[in-house]
Amino acid sequence: MIGTGRNEAETTFRDRHEAGRLLGERLAPLRDERPVVLALPRGGVPVAAEVAAALGAPLDVIVVRKLGLPFQPELGFGAIGEGDIRLIDSDLIRRAGLSEGEVAEVEARERVELSRRVRRYRGDRPPIPIAGRTVVIVDDGLATGATARAAVRVARAQGARRIVLAVPVAPPETVGQLQDEADQVVSLILPSHFVAVGLWYDDFGQTSDEEVAGLLHHGTGTDAPSEGAAPSMDREVVINDGDVVLPGRLEAPAGAVGVVLFAHGSGSSRHSPRNKAMARAFRSNGLGTLLFDLLTPEESGDRRNVFDIELLGTRLLCASEWIRREPESAALACGYFGASTGGGAALWAAGAPGNDVRAVVSRGGRPDLAGPRLPAVRCPTLLIVGGADSDVLELNRAAASQLRCPHRLAVVPGAGHLFEEPGALKGVAKLAIDWFAEHLVAGTPGEAAVNPRSSEV
Repeated sequence: MIGTGRNEAETTFRDRHEAGRLLGERLAPLRDERPVVLALPRGGVPVAAEVAAALGAPLDVIVVRKLGLPFQPELGFGAIGEGDIRLIDSDLIRRAGLSEGEVAEVEARERVELSRRVRRYRGDRPPIPIAGRTVVIVDDGLATGATARAAVRVARAQGARRIVLAVPVAPPETVGQLQDEADQVVSLILPSHFVAVGLWYDDFGQTSDEEVAGLLHHGTGTDAPSEGAAPSMDREVVINDGDVVLPGRLEAPAGAVGVVLFAHGSGSSRHSPRNKAMARAFRSNGLGTLLFDLLTPEESGDRRNVFDIELLGTRLLCASEWIRREPESAALACGYFGASTGGGAALWAAGAPGNDVRAVVSRGGRPDLAGPRLPAVRCPTLLIVGGADSDVLELNRAAASQLRCPHRLAVVPGAGHLFEEPGALKGVAKLAIDWFAEHLVAGTPGEAAVNPRSSEV
């Protein structure tokens, strides 16, 4: 699309920085979505730095490499990206007469360069988490769009909620082809006679690795909060439920897209290694966490309290209200993560009238204990059960049949009730993170009941 009034009579940008400033003006409405800006190195970084500054957004790179024909490197037969993303144009390979060995040789060489660039640009710094976020992918222009397509797919695989591909200049046909990949494609100029990206700049000098690293360092190379974004949090808290005091810990990365409240099960606490490992995984993907004890030490000694779902659910509702009252967390969307009896408590609380929780995940839970509250749950719900936990699996299937919200029953093959098998807990974390990324921010309370759906995998 053309959004700035610039036309082909205004044939060039002065340089990448001017192009980035103009592109940032065009993308200004995205500021309220607290996006992450990802640049395609190297030429896209100066453009993206200006866009990130305009949006008050964190800046990072998304590293992909074009696979060029050996005798015509500028013509790509595919692209590769971080996360083992690989795009191949089989028809072009066939027409060019490339052998499998030649394709493998080009790919191996470009993978070495991809790894080198990741190390050079980021060093030891991990990539900014983009799960559940709006992501703006920026380059200095598009030609065939193969590299941009790979970048969009990499971001999609990493859990981006919405992807906007933005460039100063691109041919109309390439923009049209990419509209099926990205959620939105923005180009300031759509020339009918494109030829090459560099022709649309007065200064199109090569961008060095040093310039890229410097721009990332000075242009918010870490996920610093934009104006109005949630700050980082890490503190011990006390939740007062009238008669009792419940200790906990609230942690969140800067710019968190939501906060997950943990409801642990019988014999567990906020200090549980499994809960703490899960919470770390959530935070590394842009989610805040609240780990707290639903019962006092005296109460937890009475086994009857562990199965008092109404008591546990009421405590979870109290914690939800506390989150809403705290200035630093009030604007964050809330989700519940419940384990064992905590899964029943999470669903009981989610079904409470007026609760605005956005998503629920139950790990090896007892949703059946939520009883008559199950049909009242309105938010998307994921039930995760180990394949070897046969009794609990049947209880979850029965409970799922009572849910009227979008829901899914995910079975982890071979896993028992505690998911202690190698890789099982990591599988749970990925399922939960993907669920929260899809539903925690994108949804609105109550919309789930309009179109119920169910699936078991």
